[in-house]
Amino acid sequence: MSPESKKLFNIILLGVSFMFMFTAFQTCGNIAQTVITNLNNTDFHGSGYTSMSIIYGVLSASNLISPSVVAIVGPQLSMVVSGVFYSLYIAVFIQPATWSFYTASVFIGIAAAVLWTAQGNCLTVNSDENTIGRNSGVFWALLQSSLFFGNLYIYFAWQGKTHISESDRRTVFIALTVISLVGTVLFFLIRKQEDTKTPGEEDSVNEILGDSTSAQNKMTRAVAAFKKSIKLSFTKEILLLSVTTAYTGLELTFFSGVYGTCIGAVNRFGNEEKSLIGLSGIFIGVGEILGGGLFGLLSKGNRFGRNPVVMLGIVVHFIAFYLIFFNMPNAAPIAPMQGTDDVAYMIPSKEVAMFCSFLLGLGDSCFNTQLLSILGFLYSEDSAPAFAIFKFVQSICAAVAYFYSNYFLLQWQLLIMVVVGFFGTITFFTVEWGAAAALAARGSDYSSI
Repeated sequence: MSPESKKLFNIILLGVSFMFMFTAFQTCGNIAQTVITNLNNTDFHGSGYTSMSIIYGVLSASNLISPSVVAIVGPQLSMVVSGVFYSLYIAVFIQPATWSFYTASVFIGIAAAVLWTAQGNCLTVNSDENTIGRNSGVFWALLQSSLFFGNLYIYFAWQGKTHISESDRRTVFIALTVISLVGTVLFFLIRKQEDTKTPGEEDSVNEILGDSTSAQNKMTRAVAAFKKSIKLSFTKEILLLSVTTAYTGLELTFFSGVYGTCIGAVNRFGNEEKSLIGLSGIFIGVGEILGGGLFGLLSKGNRFGRNPVVMLGIVVHFIAFYLIFFNMPNAAPIAPMQGTDDVAYMIPSKEVAMFCSFLLGLGDSCFNTQLLSILGFLYSEDSAPAFAIFKFVQSICAAVAYFYSNYFLLQWQLLIMVVVGFFGTITFFTVEWGAAAALAARGSDYSSI
């Protein structure tokens, strides 16, 4: 197998591994609040929103140390161990208890920071400036296909049900735990890249991923990775991209947790309200897969760079927010177990709700594929720290969004996303124009990114 084929194989395997893990985790996140509100066990007092807030809060803090962890144990083992913790979190729902639920939330927050730092490193090491756009799209399409499979099962399993029984819950979460473990095992199949540098040549990827087993060298690499993270945090490009990244954290919270809860709370959807949560996830997944696949395939021949894709993303999201504002009752995110009979500015439409799910997924793929691409392009030699900062900002904003989702009406959540999304788009454009100028100065073809 040629080196280029070997790298593409790794990217596909990375995507498939994440597809299995996040088929389990994203489905879990999508239905967690609905499942919790249907628990008969009065000893359980957990909240799905609070759990997700803890996860993303711990994740954001853990990103300060995740490059050092990846430096010491390597990206492959980092992803394997993280996958085990993801599986344990999902398994908690088989027999939920408040203490184990929140404890697992803390551990998965740490694991997620390490997982995504290692993923960004693996993506960058297996790409170059000519393939980073394609590889980002391929990985994203495979990852987000997870939304399709898990939610398809939820749609059929919960069709016609207004209450989720203990048997229903256990069956779903045992299956999701096994699926997550399959993805974890697949990380072992990723092939390590050979060192292609000349003996006297060094770069920071080698510093982070070096083969030396010396404890002293590992600690040196860990400290170096931490210092790089702090230094990169204050660069102009990272600060500007942080606004865009903050928006992806807010909309991640909305489409992965809040919107499904809103749909499940609308009594006017009749006895389909719970199964529609799964169908919504499917349409989000279709949008994500279409966006990731399309932008990955077109990146090679795109003469205009990343800005048009991001512009498409924000326009699509603004249309979705407008329709959701008209279609969903304001109290839907914080409705009680009985749901809400309120009406917004139109009679709630299942078709409009599913169309909005598709738009949310498509817009999210626009932003995330281009952020992965530009980070891999700008920081090809500092990939682990750069991706750690990306997840730090994204996850802290997701944590804040999950926290206020317990209290804010729908209209205020939508307004926050509109404002942050507008400014995040402008800051992305600024960084992309700078990247294009730097590429032109090097005499490279802009379409190659």
